[in-house]
Amino acid sequence: MLHGKKILIGITGSIAAYKIIFLVRLLVKQEAEVKIIMTPAAKEFVAPIVLSTLSKNKVYIDLVEENSWANHVALGRWADVFLIAPLSCNTLAKMANGHCDNLLLAVYLSAKCPVVVAPAMDEDMWHHPATKNNLDRIKKYGNFIIPVDNGELASGLFGEGRMAEPATIITYLIENFFRGTTLKNKKVLITAGPTYEPLDPVRFIGNYSSGKMGFAIAEQAYLQGADVTLISGPSHEQLNYNSIKLIRVTTANKMYEACLKLFKQANITIMSAAIADYQPIEILSNKIKKKHAEWDLKLQKTTDILFQLGKQKTKSQFLVGFALETENEIENAHKKLKNKNADAIVLNSLNDTNAGFGFDTNKITILYKDGTTSKFELKNKKDVAKDIISFITDKIHEK
Repeated sequence: MLHGKKILIGITGSIAAYKIIFLVRLLVKQEAEVKIIMTPAAKEFVAPIVLSTLSKNKVYIDLVEENSWANHVALGRWADVFLIAPLSCNTLAKMANGHCDNLLLAVYLSAKCPVVVAPAMDEDMWHHPATKNNLDRIKKYGNFIIPVDNGELASGLFGEGRMAEPATIITYLIENFFRGTTLKNKKVLITAGPTYEPLDPVRFIGNYSSGKMGFAIAEQAYLQGADVTLISGPSHEQLNYNSIKLIRVTTANKMYEACLKLFKQANITIMSAAIADYQPIEILSNKIKKKHAEWDLKLQKTTDILFQLGKQKTKSQFLVGFALETENEIENAHKKLKNKNADAIVLNSLNDTNAGFGFDTNKITILYKDGTTSKFELKNKKDVAKDIISFITDKIHEK
């Protein structure tokens, strides 16, 4: 999402400046173009040559260097986003009152792009009324403020005032400024993970699904501008973007209830969860004791969620199912596509090496309702998610 984005970073005098080394590395790794301005005080905390080497650009410090003028207006117009991190209490006060005694402040006052700040200071300074007033003032000016973290501070105290971590800062920038628009104004409903069908208070029937694929699809849809709701069965996966609505469920019945409630409002629904096909007829209230050599377990079918949604689907909705097969893969996937009234089926085969449950990679084939088939090579699940969202986007824009 950051490929080719122009990010100007302003560093002020704070011990948290060391984190900018890692931030620059992450930004460059994501193919962003990075330029850096430092206040004179910031040089005491991080070496300009390190930042210059990592960013592959000159680091700007003074308005005038070796009889040459640093064009603060050009810098302010070059950037897509001007990030001031760490923002010290001193520079915050100057920003709030329109002072301009260094290059960073000159660029700030002339910037035409969004300005984002990541404050860093000791807890007592952070809670001082003057600091709060200054933050309110720069917020009224239209600046964006990344919340501080709570933890160990340079003073040795624990509390609020830590600058947000580099990964958190990048997530904030992407969420607020660099999401795509191909799915803008689209509501996307996604299911992920397994379901657990209880036998008694401590045992259940489940499967090996990790939820990685569904979570990756949810994030990719969100990055393309969609309003995303993710319904997940039991999974250790976590979302990187707080704006994605996450609903946690356990059983197939609970997943069905959640899907039924949200399906009518969804433009796109992607059923990637590995939902149990059967559930115990009886759920015991007490733990089953090991008394007999054999134990007969009676099961009944769960509700076929994809089938039920397919019956309700309107012409304006796009419904995608998943099929995990071990034999006759294409044939079985075609049957599922037709019988469930889906627009597309994403086929996984357990016969493919390093694909399916528990892996970070996957290999898929997408079967479309017009009879066409699209095959993809083994990829990281994040890249597979991009392929799936790209396929869906192309198809809905064809309508």
